[in-house]
Amino acid sequence: MDTNNLVPEAPPTIYYIPEFITPEEEQRLMNSVYAAPKPKWTQLSNRRLQNWGGLPHPKGMVAEDIPQWLKTYIDKIGTLGIFGDCLPNHVLVNEYEAGQGIMPHEDGPLFYPVVSTISLGSHTFLDFYRPISEDTQDSTSFQDRYLTSVLLQPRSLILVCDDMYKTFLHGIEDRTTDHVTDKVVNLSQCEGISIGETLSRKTRISLTIRHVPKTIKNKLIFGKR
Repeated sequence: MDTNNLVPEAPPTIYYIPEFITPEEEQRLMNSVYAAPKPKWTQLSNRRLQNWGGLPHPKGMVAEDIPQWLKTYIDKIGTLGIFGDCLPNHVLVNEYEAGQGIMPHEDGPLFYPVVSTISLGSHTFLDFYRPISEDTQDSTSFQDRYLTSVLLQPRSLILVCDDMYKTFLHGIEDRTTDHVTDKVVNLSQCEGISIGETLSRKTRISLTIRHVPKTIKNKLIFGKR
């Protein structure tokens, strides 16, 4: 992985690649997302999503074929070598309208401990939070445990691994605008963005590309007649 894309101001380890895809690729991807069959969408209270590659499960993910329009970027990210000897085999597509977000969370043990995300259509702030330590009297308030933010610009790729994946929580606040402060650790890698600016969100699609180590084949067993 090219160290030029390392975010040195963040705890280990975040890589940020602006303009990972072209505007033309961005538009093609968005067209493909919205061309997916309606049953492919799952509606949640604050966003809707698509699963490609299967549904991750503690007992194993039943692997499914991934369409070529996504496989192109699975292969591209796979060449970065961030998943060790493995290749990504799962894509979670999220659609966030302006004002929507996701609660701080961990991605958990079902995945290889690296997450890669391509942003389409709009920026957002990905916020990181300290976990609650059992050994101290840490506040349970997310506001008190807030650590830092990464600005995800359209067409960018973020890679989160090591402690930032295993230890810290990440989430997206429910808001329509983002105020740029010195808490944005990748500002030097975001051309044309300065502290003090206010950025307005639009509808954003994220492609979260990961590797699920435990997979199972879907075997249909037919009884004898």
